[in-house]
Parts: sequence; structure tokens; C-alpha cells
Amino acid sequence: MSTIGRLRRRPDFLAAAQGRRFHTERMSAQGRLRDPGETRDGGPAEGVFLGFTITKRVGHATERNRIRRRLRSAVAAVAAEAPSIGADVVVIARRPALDAPFESLVADLRRALHTVTRPAPPRSGDASRPSSQPSRRGGSRSGRGKGPEKGGTSSLSPTSKAPDGSTDG
Repeated sequence: MSTIGRLRRRPDFLAAAQGRRFHTERMSAQGRLRDPGETRDGGPAEGVFLGFTITKRVGHATERNRIRRRLRSAVAAVAAEAPSIGADVVVIARRPALDAPFESLVADLRRALHTVTRPAPPRSGDASRPSSQPSRRGGSRSGRGKGPEKGGTSSLSPTSKAPDGSTDG
């Protein structure tokens, strides 16, 4: 049985927001895998740590609390199947979670945990690309079209000319 702890500190919530994401109509999940040496509350951080975010846009306090209680129950139902990998996960609830069938909340949470805690695949393209080829990042400023290096044609000559034939200084 996997351990599911509770996220309490804002930096942990912010760090989880930088990881993988999973979205459904009822919730979104954000998660990151922790480094093996990380600690929590003076001890080693083992298992999944989970936090909830339910904003005021979802509804008034009693509705937000009801959604929080439903999600905690769903976590208890999924805890036995939770991955044993060290990860931080934040669940962001949406309004449809208030009236959704409990089984759909459990199914969404189960899929979310497995999606955001899945290890990243190895990046094989980076190591095999020779350094003489330009990086794909940064291409054209507008992000549209192909430059001359991609086989397209350039609309600008080396010195751009105004319609009257003069060049830009």
C-alpha cells in the first residue's frame, strides 16, 4: 500500500505546477517527481504527497468544502493503487466535481495520479543531433513560416530596400 501524504507548503505547490499536467472536466492535476534525497518535515519524503486547490470561483465556502471532502474520499479509495514513486501532486478542483458521480471522481483521480507521476521518457533526439545543426528553439521571430535554412524562401534580401530603392541605414 502506497503512502499518500499532504502537501502543506506553498513552494511545494509551486514546484508541482512546473511538472506534468492532466485535465478533465471535473479537475486538473499537476505533478512532479521528487529527487531521491528530498526530505519533508525532517524525515525522508516517501510516496506521493497530494494537495488540493479549490478557488473561490468554484463556489462559496460550503460548496468548496464539500468538493474537498469528496476529493479526500476519492483519494482514500485510490490510495491502495497509488504509485509508490516519490512525487508531489496538486489537484485543482472545478465546479462539476460538486455534482459528479463519485465513481467518476475516483476514475479521474486514478488516471491523474498515474499520468502526472509517470517518469519522463528519455530524450533520444538531443544526444544524436550534431552540434553543427541549428537548434529548433528560437526559429523565426513571428513563429510562422520557414526561413531559408528550412527550405523556404526569404522575403527579405540581405539589405532591405524601401519602395523608392533606398536602403535602411
